[in-house]
Amino acid sequence: MGRTPQPAALKLISGRGNGRDSGGRVVNTGPQFRRIPPKPPTWLSREAAAEWRRVVPGLQRLDLLKEEDRAVLAAYCETWAQFVEATRIVTREGITDEVTTISASGSESVRTVPHPAVAIARTAGRELRAFAAQFGLTPSSEQALARGADDDEDDNPFA
Repeated sequence: MGRTPQPAALKLISGRGNGRDSGGRVVNTGPQFRRIPPKPPTWLSREAAAEWRRVVPGLQRLDLLKEEDRAVLAAYCETWAQFVEATRIVTREGITDEVTTISASGSESVRTVPHPAVAIARTAGRELRAFAAQFGLTPSSEQALARGADDDEDDNPFA
């Protein structure tokens, strides 16, 4: 399986300069898409639209967005909205539920089970991290970008 490849722009930002990545390898920039941020879909939920407005300006400043990213960015934002909603439900209703079952003989038993929103939040969190990595929105990606911001860095990959 391996690691998910980073977009060329992220490799260059965190790289050594002169078109090379952090390991000194030449970065294949791939096809030259027009770097225009996509317009948000009209059907985004309110929370997803807020996330779109929050992340797009930063991604645009780094030249990481193109119109063709609309679907993946929308999926990221809606996954965020699912995570937020599930987390709010767990906060309001608790992490567990009590389930009452009645046996064939008519006896009643109560057992505690995880609240269904816990699994939804967990799954959405995993998906969110995967989508976020595609756009360089994870803490490790942020650190890679911060390391690449040093304009005085020597172009020597062995320095």
